[in-house]
Amino acid sequence: MDAVASKARPAVHTSHNIIFAVSAAHLINDLIQFLLPALYPLLKVNYELDYFQIGLLTLAQQITACLLQPIMGLYGDVKPKPYLLAVSLAIVGVGVLMLATASSFLLLLVASAVLGIGSALFHPEASRVSRLASGGQLGFAQSTFQVGGNAGTAIGPLAAALIVLPLGQASTVWFALVAVLGIMLLTYVGRWYAAHQRLAATRPVMAVIKPSISRQRLIVAFAVIGALLLSKYVYIETFKSYYTFFLIEKFGLPVQDAQFFLFAFLGAIAVGTFFGGPIGDRFGRLAVIWGSIVGALPFALLMPYADLTGTIVLSVVVGLILSSAFSAIVVYAQELVPGKVGMISGFVFGFAFGIGAIGAAILGALADRIGMVQVFGLCAFLPMLGFLTIFLPRTAELHRKEPA
Repeated sequence: MDAVASKARPAVHTSHNIIFAVSAAHLINDLIQFLLPALYPLLKVNYELDYFQIGLLTLAQQITACLLQPIMGLYGDVKPKPYLLAVSLAIVGVGVLMLATASSFLLLLVASAVLGIGSALFHPEASRVSRLASGGQLGFAQSTFQVGGNAGTAIGPLAAALIVLPLGQASTVWFALVAVLGIMLLTYVGRWYAAHQRLAATRPVMAVIKPSISRQRLIVAFAVIGALLLSKYVYIETFKSYYTFFLIEKFGLPVQDAQFFLFAFLGAIAVGTFFGGPIGDRFGRLAVIWGSIVGALPFALLMPYADLTGTIVLSVVVGLILSSAFSAIVVYAQELVPGKVGMISGFVFGFAFGIGAIGAAILGALADRIGMVQVFGLCAFLPMLGFLTIFLPRTAELHRKEPA
């Protein structure tokens, strides 16, 4: 059976303080990242943007993360850089300052890209540290890490409704102070990470057994994972970018009210993410993936035809169910290719961000032609891709010999 050397050994005991510190930093990163879509209603009016241009801002922010995260993840697998995490939040801080002072659509695009670069540096290394600190509770660690990010995203609409929209674009400058708090947290995490690396270097090299599935099945598995991420993240990114516009167009809501309802959806995503990992630890990753994406389908199909109350309730249910899959997908993908935690985490995060951004840009252009209400009706079919889970190898197959 093939084996490759692992340079670092997971912590024997779960380091809860490190997991929670990384989760808190994830909250800060994703809160700041969401300031851009939170500003969309304001920017649309001030800069006379159409939906396609709004989609391009999302694309500029996310495509940098898509392209850089696998590269940075692979680099971290080979040469771990404990203090790169703190640098990532410093770049995010620069990005939010640029966002606060941007005076044209082009400068908004540049600010979006800088925010994306900071995010690209953050996610693979933060995911690796969460795994190292897990003490074997991989689903718990990944879910805790993810719930921090989703909580930050959920707080974004509240920040928009209470601070950004009333005070204007320049008010985002105050969130640079929040980035400083994140830098302090990640400096603490970096010291732990550096000490962990020094300790790992004194131990015997640990052999990591590769999964015994053929290259062809591995390719199929990652193609299916890509399709599952497409179904989840195009749907969620469409909500993040356009849900307020959907509620305004269909129900005539004020912008601030629409932001509160977006908070309800994103808050449900944070809650659902927390439960997905521990459930996967107990009942298996594939069970969570099946139940999450396919389970959200009937509610997603009903939502475009509901009244306002029904729309809000159904959006919360969809958020709760759909979000539980991501932690399971990340850990499952890491199990497919052991020893490449950073690269696989970077691929999953990068692909998720990239495909979500591309989908948002395309759907924004489509909304300019057919209307936002109609676009949300089409998005409701995306969870049907969850049925492709049937082609994923069962977890037991990842650790037994399969004839070539």
